[in-house]
Amino acid sequence: MPTVSVRLFAALRDLAGAARVEAEGDTVDDVVAALAARFGDRFARVAAAGSVVVDGERASGDRRLARGEEVALLPPVSGG
Repeated sequence: MPTVSVRLFAALRDLAGAARVEAEGDTVDDVVAALAARFGDRFARVAAAGSVVVDGERASGDRRLARGEEVALLPPVSGG
């Protein structure tokens, strides 16, 4: 399984206590699941409602990852 760098923003950053973490996973979904196991159910819910960017491009959960790629987890945007 590749190790990737994960950037976290807003609520996800607060829940993890860091703006950047490392995680292993073959796909985006694997990485999100690994982080949810590490940081808890609320992290999992916020991540599931947000979006993912891999190396600057939006990505779906089944996107395969390669070692060294950067994954950004963006919580849902709210406001008005």
